[in-house]
Amino acid sequence: MTMLYEHIETTEPGHPSLESEPPPSNPTKRLVIVVRADPVICGHSGEARNLAEAALTRGYDDVRIVTWTIPTLQAAGLPLKPLDSVLPYSPGITVERPEPVGDYKVPDGRDLSGIVGRLVELFTEGVPTTAMSLYLTPHDTAIATAATIARSTGMCAPLTTIAEAVGSDITNVVRTAVDEGRFGAAAQVLSTYLGNDLCVAVSDYTKKLIVDAASEVDERWGTSFAPACRDRVKISYPAIDASTYTTLDPAVTDQVLADRGLERDGYVMFLSRLTKAKGVDDLINGFTMSAASARTKLVICGNGPEARNLRALAASTPCADRIVFFDDIDDAVKPHLMAGSAAYALPSKPRPEFVETFGIALVEKMLAGGGPIITCDTGGISEAVGPHAKIVPTSYPYAIANALNEIVLGLSPGERTRWGAAARDYAMQFDRANVFDRLFDRLDAREEVAAA
Repeated sequence: MTMLYEHIETTEPGHPSLESEPPPSNPTKRLVIVVRADPVICGHSGEARNLAEAALTRGYDDVRIVTWTIPTLQAAGLPLKPLDSVLPYSPGITVERPEPVGDYKVPDGRDLSGIVGRLVELFTEGVPTTAMSLYLTPHDTAIATAATIARSTGMCAPLTTIAEAVGSDITNVVRTAVDEGRFGAAAQVLSTYLGNDLCVAVSDYTKKLIVDAASEVDERWGTSFAPACRDRVKISYPAIDASTYTTLDPAVTDQVLADRGLERDGYVMFLSRLTKAKGVDDLINGFTMSAASARTKLVICGNGPEARNLRALAASTPCADRIVFFDDIDDAVKPHLMAGSAAYALPSKPRPEFVETFGIALVEKMLAGGGPIITCDTGGISEAVGPHAKIVPTSYPYAIANALNEIVLGLSPGERTRWGAAARDYAMQFDRANVFDRLFDRLDAREEVAAA
């Protein structure tokens, strides 16, 4: 993806997609979400948007997404969408990007100080607030620090905190700390997490990762994090806006495909970050081996550190002219490409740096329709797809080739329709309203027990 970012001030002037309506002057109920938000290409930035939108329908009249400045996100090397492709938020949702605090003498922590300071201000404005972090590091730390400061002032409004852990919180932080013998770093993440009113994980698989990592810390240093995690961590699957995928206009889909030189059922689709863990190399090799490649294209959508290597691999195959890369797919186009595909493949495989802990894109695909999914039983993927995907072994291109032949060449139109309907029914449990209600019902139940 071409980076064409200018320096953007906190309010993002000139970029309506990132601007938001002024907050209400007299709010009565506030939700604050701290996350790496748009324009970051990540399922959990979308999850934050969906929880925010659902909150507006559930009595919250002031919803804030507190996140990082655009220059900070760009400098981090995160994959980013073009700014003009980010869809607007609904009135009532305010996106805040606090400016860094301090100068060059503070080499790290300037941005975090800005976020913490803004959270303190929000927590002391007299509005009952629920604050939720998506990713523990460093967002949970920001909320915990701000909560401590706000309460110390004697001005803190009623405040409830929720922390949602994803797999990389464990694989990228806690396990690294254990491997390197850094007790303090591991303890900081786990202790801060457990300090929240409600601790959730994005899948059962993620909870197992958390408990296993906490057990390693306990065994090495004599702590007792694992029993607390086992008892307190609940499951809250990522929230997805089902209506974005289930109300597509077929005529618009046909036009989107035509604009990209595609036809319905004429391509196999991949959409995710281009990293080693996503198995795109296996997909390219499997597609090349398949008889289905004679009738379809392979469309690879996304960007990431492996983009150059994967393009080179594709160019070296006999199917080079039938493998297409798109690095400019925005949120408006994505559902239509999913709906028009003959099959959708995500052959994710476990890597030391990343394991798929759910699979948001897989649920989006089931909601959008189109051909069946080919994926691997990696991490939490089985929780996302249930029995509604063709599961192949990891790192096995030959199995991908066979699955493509079975789906593209072997399924009748009726079989494809029945598969799509069953997959969509299963995926509706992840609609943002359902996820929001389950999450906050759990929070309400906890508060009732505490009050009793």
